[in-house]
Amino acid sequence: MRAAVEQRARAYRAPLNTPRTRLLRRFPTHWLFLLPMLLLVVVFFFVPVILNLILAFTDMTLSLRWEFVGLKNYVKFLQDPLIPQIAKNTLVYVSATLSINVIFGLFLALLTTYFVKRENVGLAFRSLWLLPRMTPPVVYALLWIWMTDPTEYGLLNMMLQAFGLPPLSWRTEYPMATIILVNGMVGASFGMIIFSAAIKSIPVDYIRAAKVDGASDLGVVRWVILPLLKWPLMFVTTWQTLSLLASYEYILLVTQGGPNHRSEVWSLYAYYKAFASGQYGYGAAIAMVLVAVAVIIALLMLRIFGFRRLMELMR
Repeated sequence: MRAAVEQRARAYRAPLNTPRTRLLRRFPTHWLFLLPMLLLVVVFFFVPVILNLILAFTDMTLSLRWEFVGLKNYVKFLQDPLIPQIAKNTLVYVSATLSINVIFGLFLALLTTYFVKRENVGLAFRSLWLLPRMTPPVVYALLWIWMTDPTEYGLLNMMLQAFGLPPLSWRTEYPMATIILVNGMVGASFGMIIFSAAIKSIPVDYIRAAKVDGASDLGVVRWVILPLLKWPLMFVTTWQTLSLLASYEYILLVTQGGPNHRSEVWSLYAYYKAFASGQYGYGAAIAMVLVAVAVIIALLMLRIFGFRRLMELMR
């Protein structure tokens, strides 16, 4: 009986030892699946980065002539009188908007997945909050332009008039606060979805055990849910920081960076220099400095969140 089983096993293994199968084993077939994505990354990421890096060392203008000038653009960047104000605007904008994106996104996730017990209610609320992210940026910006309209027909001014207060020119008097709210409200939806998925993945037994030990809902959040959200918190914080450093479309659509550069951030300044002023080389240099700053900030965040220690715990 044993001999028959071994003979049958050899018969099944025999086709696996053919020259064709041995060739397939040696050939790295996984590269066939990775090749399309690698091509996309090289064509749409590495090549533009290299071209932008080369462009930063040129004095290209609307004439589109590649004249290499060395570090002239970076010297011009250090001597630019607007750079301190632009850097300050960027710091205020990124830090304040990031706080809304992470903290308010976490609040929305806890509210709709843990405190609201009916799943349909939480799902409907998250769906409604995602609408601005699913709509084109122009539509979302037009909504805020109407809300901050300086006349009595703007939504915020209607609310002020209900309390007997005069209308305000929100985008002129409070441009930074306006763009922080515009980007914060739409950015909170990203954190809400990530944190909601992470909370739903927590085993129910952990929460039940905490409730048996006498923990309140806030106690469950403090001692069970938040400690298990280290990965999502690190991801959302790092991702949103890098995204805010590079974003400018809502600022361009709502305030155009004004008035007097009061709401103009680093990425928008690079956009204006490159495409509005035609200083492509200088705009590329400003963008490359921003990339270097973003890399340093990302590494610092990974260090603060203990990325290496988290990786060791996952092994």
